[in-house]
Amino acid sequence: MVTIIAAIAKNNALGLNNDLIWHLPADLKRFKKVTTGHHILMGRNTFESIGRALPNRTTIIITRNEKYTHQGCLIANSVEQALEMAQNDDKIFIIGGAQIYKYVIENNFADALDITLVHHEFEADVFFPEIDESVWERVEREDFIADGKNKFDYSFIRYKKIAN
Repeated sequence: MVTIIAAIAKNNALGLNNDLIWHLPADLKRFKKVTTGHHILMGRNTFESIGRALPNRTTIIITRNEKYTHQGCLIANSVEQALEMAQNDDKIFIIGGAQIYKYVIENNFADALDITLVHHEFEADVFFPEIDESVWERVEREDFIADGKNKFDYSFIRYKKIAN
């Protein structure tokens, strides 16, 4: 199972200047719970914005730079190579960035979308692709209101690909 996991705003905003736009501790906690013990695949820019390999996960960085290395991480030169490297994991997570999300969706590599929808619009320079509801069926949704730790209302939404 290949799952795209992303936090997006109402206007599909993902980030600005290679950084997250908002801080939602509930989303970070859920991300950790869901991805721990599995492979996480990401583009080099996303990795560099995080700055380190995340504990208790196998990090695969996707980059065209064949000389790129980072201690504690695996390096792939394509999405296809990264998926092949993770093939023995029953839950593979694609964690960004925008170009990787777009490529994975356009090439039918994902089975599910695990989206945190932040109920606010933000200025951004990278955006998540539109979710085509003729391709993706919403199977779960949990809604939350802002609180002392989480500044914005948000929802956890899970989509599964509709069988052809």
